[in-house]
Amino acid sequence: MRKILTLTLAATFLTLAGTDMYARKTRQSTGRQDREYWVESMIRIVDPVYVNLSGNTLRKNMPVETWDGLNNGNSRKDVTHLEALGRSFCGIAPWLNLGPDSTPEGKQRARMIDLVVRSIANAVNPESPDYMPFDGPGAQPLVDAAFFAHGLLRSKDVIWPMLDEVTRERVIHELKASRAIEPYQSNWLMFSAMIEAALLEFTGEYDPAQIEDSFSKHESWYKGDGWYGDGASFHLDYYNSYVIQPMLLDVAKVLKEHGKPWGDFYETELPRLVRYADQQEKLISPEGSYPVLGRSMGYRFGCFQVLSQVSLIEALPEWVRPAQVRCALTSVLKRQLVPETFDGNGWLTLGFCGHQPSIADTYVSTGSAYLCTFIFLPLGLPDSAEFWSAPAEEWSSQKAWSGRPVKNDHAL
Repeated sequence: MRKILTLTLAATFLTLAGTDMYARKTRQSTGRQDREYWVESMIRIVDPVYVNLSGNTLRKNMPVETWDGLNNGNSRKDVTHLEALGRSFCGIAPWLNLGPDSTPEGKQRARMIDLVVRSIANAVNPESPDYMPFDGPGAQPLVDAAFFAHGLLRSKDVIWPMLDEVTRERVIHELKASRAIEPYQSNWLMFSAMIEAALLEFTGEYDPAQIEDSFSKHESWYKGDGWYGDGASFHLDYYNSYVIQPMLLDVAKVLKEHGKPWGDFYETELPRLVRYADQQEKLISPEGSYPVLGRSMGYRFGCFQVLSQVSLIEALPEWVRPAQVRCALTSVLKRQLVPETFDGNGWLTLGFCGHQPSIADTYVSTGSAYLCTFIFLPLGLPDSAEFWSAPAEEWSSQKAWSGRPVKNDHAL
């Protein structure tokens, strides 16, 4: 009996010690320190893409890894570079949109803005060795043309005005060329819709039929409680965050601003997006892990795009404080950014927590992995925003597993 009591007390002590450890870990970094870590991590991830693409050496130097090997000559080598550009641009665009300033971070941003502008010019230049057509080969370019278009919208105050007239014309030409690709009856419909939204924003003209089809289908695929089907079927994966809900909201925002049909869907989608973000925050465990569910887990922490976007637009529910989201997402970054995330030259490897090519789907290659940058959307907030300026705070699972008061949860 005494031995059992001793073991019980020891277990209790360890549990409390663990709880205290998590609390101390949450408190030990300030918002400024977290932001510095985020910026450093983001630049480390995207720098090889933009240093090489701005110098016309992306195809020459970027490895092409797939689930079955490295530089193995499969068809992904023809689309992986546009994936790297479109996805990384989509993730860093809100940060770029802050523009340069005289602070150390502002100077880093000025450098990256210059690299991005030169990279875009090369990517749409048919004479460039790094030219990336948006209309093929195959259907994949539609996906990343849309992510690129999303990045243009998210950085429209800074990047679009800095593109020269020839590059702007070439971008518009490529976006229109992507119309040749027929989207699948799934989340892919949002890719066509996003491209049309960008064309509306930057040219004043668009194909409303593409948006009507996408929005009406997705409305019919809504399953409730903040979840859409990926097509008519429900899939337990992160595609509501990778694609569906961020694009629904931002396309609707463009339509609303231009007084177009489906613009009022913004008011329908926003509470669904917020509900999904609320759920995502709860998925992050006390130690910064989260469920590995469904396909495309090689996109790593990009699966938290919805939580990051709701933080960016400052629409978190009142019971989810911005600082607790910052701390939760910082814990995820630190949990997953292990050394094996990068190869010897700084390129992303395939994997979830390290180098794990077997987790990659057949359509995933090196460029695909840059969707992970979607977690960095809150860097589009100035450092004075509550997300970055408030003291560290425990997130929901830390509170729940340490016996602290936690709000109950209900379906939308």
